[in-house]
Amino acid sequence: MTAVLVTGCSSGIGLETALAFARRGDRVHACVRTPGSARELLRRAHAEGLTLDVPELDVTDDDSVTAAVTAVQDRHGPVDVLVNNAGIDRTGPAETMPLDEARLLMETNFWGPLRMCRAVLPRMRARGSGVVVNVSSLAGRTFAVPHGGLYAASKAALGALSEAMSAEVQPFGIRVVCLEPGSFASGIRGRSVPAPDARLSRTGPYGADHAWLTGFLAGVAEGAGDCADAAEAIVAAAVDPDTPLHTPVGKDAEAALRFLTGVTYEQWLPRFLEQAESLVGPRPAPPTAGG
Repeated sequence: MTAVLVTGCSSGIGLETALAFARRGDRVHACVRTPGSARELLRRAHAEGLTLDVPELDVTDDDSVTAAVTAVQDRHGPVDVLVNNAGIDRTGPAETMPLDEARLLMETNFWGPLRMCRAVLPRMRARGSGVVVNVSSLAGRTFAVPHGGLYAASKAALGALSEAMSAEVQPFGIRVVCLEPGSFASGIRGRSVPAPDARLSRTGPYGADHAWLTGFLAGVAEGAGDCADAAEAIVAAAVDPDTPLHTPVGKDAEAALRFLTGVTYEQWLPRFLEQAESLVGPRPAPPTAGG
C-alpha cells in the first residue's frame, strides 16, 4: 500500500486526486486547511466506500506543516508520494496589487510546496525512495498575461525549484515531477479573488484594464476541463517513472506550448490581445496619460 499525502483537498483537483489515489487502494492523507472544508471530500469518499485520513494542514504556516507531517509519519510511516497541489490565484497590476496579496501568492504557491518537501524528504532519503509531484500551472511555462504576472511568477518559481530539487534528490532514489495544468474547473479563481476585485478594478489607473482581463479569464474558464482528468494525470505521473519533469496537463496546455515554440513575446502579445478582444471587446484605453 502506497502512502500518499495530497495538499489542498477541499475541492477541485486536490479533492479528485485524493479520491483517485484512494480508489487504487493507497493510504491517502488528504490535507485541508480547515476541518469544515472537508465535507464534500468526505461525502464523496463515503459514497464510494473509500477510506481517507484528513489532516488539518496550512501550507503557509511552518508549525502547521511540521505538526501535520510529523503526526502522519509517526502514525503511518514515511510518505511515498507527496502531491503539492494547494494553490491560490490572484490577478492585478504589478504597480498597485496589494503587497499582502502578492506575498500570499508566493507563500502558498512557492513557499508552501518547499515547506512540504522539507518536511517529507528526510524520511524519503533515509528509505531511498519517494515521489514529489508539484502541481504548477501552464502560466508558469508560457508568457505572462497582463495582470497575471505575480501568479505566473509564483508558478514559474515552483518550476525552477522542481528542476533543481530533482537533480539534488535523484541520487537518493527520489523522483520529482512538475505538472503544468491548463484551464480546469477547479474553482481556484472564484475562491481566491472576486471578479473584479473591488480594490483593483473599480479605481486607479489600471482599474478598467484589470476588469477587462478578468472578463477574459472568466470566458476562458467556461471551457475548463474536468478536474478528474487532471487527477488521473497526477496519479499517472506518480506511478510512471518515465514521466518528464515538466509535463503539461490538458489539451489546451499541450496546444499552447506547441504554439509558443519559437515564438517571441513581441510576436505573442498582439495575438493574445486579439484573442481577448474577440471574447470581451476592445481593451480599454488608460483614463489619462500618466493616470
